[in-house]
Amino acid sequence: MSLPHAILTALMEKPSSGLELTRRFDRSIGYFWSATHQQIYRELGRLEEAGLIRALPSEVPVRGQKKQYEVLDAGSAELARWVGESQDPKAIRDPLLLRIRAAAVVGPHGLAAELRRHLELHRRQLAVYEAIEERDFPPGRDSDEDRLRRLVLHGGTGLETFWLRWLEEALAEVEDMT
Repeated sequence: MSLPHAILTALMEKPSSGLELTRRFDRSIGYFWSATHQQIYRELGRLEEAGLIRALPSEVPVRGQKKQYEVLDAGSAELARWVGESQDPKAIRDPLLLRIRAAAVVGPHGLAAELRRHLELHRRQLAVYEAIEERDFPPGRDSDEDRLRRLVLHGGTGLETFWLRWLEEALAEVEDMT
C-alpha cells in the first residue's frame, strides 16, 4: 500500500494537482517508487473519497481547471501511522538475475552484451543521483527534512554503486567463460 503514502508524502511537501504530482514523481519519488499518471489520478480519487485529502477550493471556477489537492489531518495521521509501521523487506525480483540463472543451463551466449548495457544504465543513474546531490544538497543544508531526503538519495547511490560492482564482476565471469 505504498502508492497512497507516496502521494500523501508529496502532497504534504507541497499541495499539487495530479499533473504536478506526476511531474514531481518523475523527478524525485519516482526514482524509488514509480507510478503512471493514471495510477496517480486513480489514487487521488481514492484518497479524497477516504477523507485523507481534499481538492482546494478554486477562487474562480473554470471548466477544465486543474484541481489542487492538500492533505487533511486524517491523511497526515495516516502517513505518520504508516511511517512507524513494521514491514518486511521485499525479495529481489530482477529479470537479469533470472537470465543469468538461465544461462547456467543454456549457456551465456549474448549475456555479456546485456551486462555491458546494464552497466551503462547504472552508470547513468548514478550520475543522475550525484547531480541531484550536488544541486539539491549543498554544504550547510542540515535541516531534519534535508538530512532524511539526503539519506534516501544515498540509498539510491549505494544501490547503484552495488550494481556497478556486481555487474563488473558478473561481466568478468561471463567473459572468462566465452
